[in-house]
Amino acid sequence: MRAIRVASAALLGVTALTFTAPAAVAGDTNNNITPFGFSVQPSTIAAGGQVSLVLRRDGGCRGHATVTSGVFDTVTIPQGQSQATATVDWDAKPGAVYQVTFTCDGASGHTDISIAGGRPNNPTHTPAPVQRGVRAGVGGSVAGFDLHEIGLGAALIAGSVGAAWYMSRRRSTPGDS
Repeated sequence: MRAIRVASAALLGVTALTFTAPAAVAGDTNNNITPFGFSVQPSTIAAGGQVSLVLRRDGGCRGHATVTSGVFDTVTIPQGQSQATATVDWDAKPGAVYQVTFTCDGASGHTDISIAGGRPNNPTHTPAPVQRGVRAGVGGSVAGFDLHEIGLGAALIAGSVGAAWYMSRRRSTPGDS
């Protein structure tokens, strides 16, 4: 009878751990969900071209928004406005895909912009070499950090381990044999 209780406790623990895995995976893949909508139009542009940075203020972005990318200078969309324009750097690599990050009221999301193979005709522009530092950082590991989800997962794991320990340590009564 003791083997049945130990197996039940182990099964309970494995089940609890299994139910925590989908939440962890969902939390990792849904880090791009924001209370506001955003887009870059067009999503494919030649180096030196202009893109529209569109912010849909669906009740989630009340202040000014900041748009950053490695392919254009940082742009601020003022409060009350829903779009701005940015000029893609002349030294953008054809065929490359760059990340564009929209940040407003502490929430941020990103989308991609692709660089087309050609360059627009602009004979008066002479691209100057631009010195930029390395874009280093935490790699997005902090953006999806949610204490509520972590606490809930820790409580589930602690509860299942505690229940497994309790069930395995219970002494059998004389009528259980």
